[in-house]
Amino acid sequence: MIITDWIHSIAGTFILISLALGAEASPFFVHVYWLWLAVFVGANLLQFGFSKFCPLGMILKALGVPETRKGCCQK
Repeated sequence: MIITDWIHSIAGTFILISLALGAEASPFFVHVYWLWLAVFVGANLLQFGFSKFCPLGMILKALGVPETRKGCCQK
């Protein structure tokens, strides 16, 4: 997996966890304030769309996650 794959997977996971813990209809409901996590993740995705700056991307790059796919036909 490359950086963008990890970003999408982690953001999606955080949003689903936030909804599970913050939606009153959920069997895992804790408190509605958990919905702020979904707001935070969504705001970060929105600002990335305009600025191309992603803190998670920088962390993943520092951890050595590849930025591009290297297939058999690429040099």
